[in-house]
Amino acid sequence: MEEILALVGLLSCLMMSTAVESAQCNLEGQWKNDLGSNMTISVVSNSGLFKGTYLSAVSATNKTIVESPLIGLQQLSDSPTFGFTVKWAFTNSITVFTGQCFIRETGQPILQTTWLLRSEGDIKDNWQQTRVGNNIFQPK
Repeated sequence: MEEILALVGLLSCLMMSTAVESAQCNLEGQWKNDLGSNMTISVVSNSGLFKGTYLSAVSATNKTIVESPLIGLQQLSDSPTFGFTVKWAFTNSITVFTGQCFIRETGQPILQTTWLLRSEGDIKDNWQQTRVGNNIFQPK
């Protein structure tokens, strides 16, 4: 009887593992990152094009933060790589994100991203106009 229970347990673990591995990442929906920023991605087209909005929780400016548009592309695969650009509506800056969507062992999707933020400035200060960072997004 113990052998049968062990076999049933092993089979259920294998089936669960297969289900998680075969799950597809979907970028559509609402996401929140580790800094508290919110992103909404609308429908991803058949070519991988998507649009959405981004509401940052942080800023280097004293201006009021407002929702900003984003546009991007993703590969059409189970664990897609993607890239998108946010045109900040409250400052003369642009941020580009690149990343990949993964399915965790729990079955939940997660977006691992790296970004470059370019701020407007004088050519003499060019060296300090680009910032680099990482964010992790989870479904909201």
